[in-house]
Amino acid sequence: MKKAINIAKDYTIFLILILLGILFTIGNPAFLRFNNIITILRQSCIMGILGMGEMALIIVGGLNLSMGSCVALSTVIIAIMTVKMSLPWWLAIVVVVIVNTLIGWLTGAVINKTKIVPMIGTMAISTIISGIAYLLCGGLPISGLPDIVKFFYQGNVGPIPMPIVIAAVIVVIMGIIFKYTYFGRKIFATGSNREAARLSGINADRIFVSCYTICGTLCSIAALLMIGRMGSGQPNCGATLDMDVLSALVIGGVSFLGGEGKVTKAIGGIILIVMLTNGLTLCGVNEYIQKVITGGVFLFAVVLDSYQHNHLKFFIKKVKA
Repeated sequence: MKKAINIAKDYTIFLILILLGILFTIGNPAFLRFNNIITILRQSCIMGILGMGEMALIIVGGLNLSMGSCVALSTVIIAIMTVKMSLPWWLAIVVVVIVNTLIGWLTGAVINKTKIVPMIGTMAISTIISGIAYLLCGGLPISGLPDIVKFFYQGNVGPIPMPIVIAAVIVVIMGIIFKYTYFGRKIFATGSNREAARLSGINADRIFVSCYTICGTLCSIAALLMIGRMGSGQPNCGATLDMDVLSALVIGGVSFLGGEGKVTKAIGGIILIVMLTNGLTLCGVNEYIQKVITGGVFLFAVVLDSYQHNHLKFFIKKVKA
């Protein structure tokens, strides 16, 4: 029974992707065209990069609702430095990476030290960061970016879009870290049982803060794609990113209880969210109805995650008895 539950959890997301693909293709044959598949993958890249950072946090027992604000602030900083200050584009990127890495480290350190609820703490930090972004640009988008900045999202490496290349590299690196490194094993151990991890010699506090630091760094990379996608620095461009990423990860089987998650399933959840929007749009479904459907899928995933964990715990206790 336990094995059957694990198999169902491992492959459900991919079965849903196939089913949705069939339904959307019936609704509009254009869904399955090569250009549309590439569009779905391209649009999944920003969420995919952020998802890897958020996944590390959820597994270790944290949460970050300030990623969207960090992305927005980063686009504004890049735009100001390259357009208004006429500084080299690479210097702007270096500054953004440093700023986001420091924000991630500071966020993790504050939450770890004060023991505040990560959701509340990062929401407060998100508000501060968003306010700074609006102050820097006066609430107005900054356009006129160098073509090289736009290239990171709009360009191609041969036949493959540049954002897909960048996202693939990040996903592979994070996948290797999670599965094949001591640091990755420590992340899972800390999330599963922090006290047991500490007693086994793991510096749980350092692992916790390190995950927030990594998340901050990944926000800067996602911002580079975002500004290329928008073509300007905008203080509100990350407004829905946090909930979209969380929805995708939960759908992809990353448990809010911590200590559990797979990169392949997380990417499947991210593609599913983007596929939903793309497919429903091609089928002519109203934008507001799309929000209802996406919210319903998220709620279903959360309920299913809770049920699977409670059912599995009950089954294990029954077997032991």
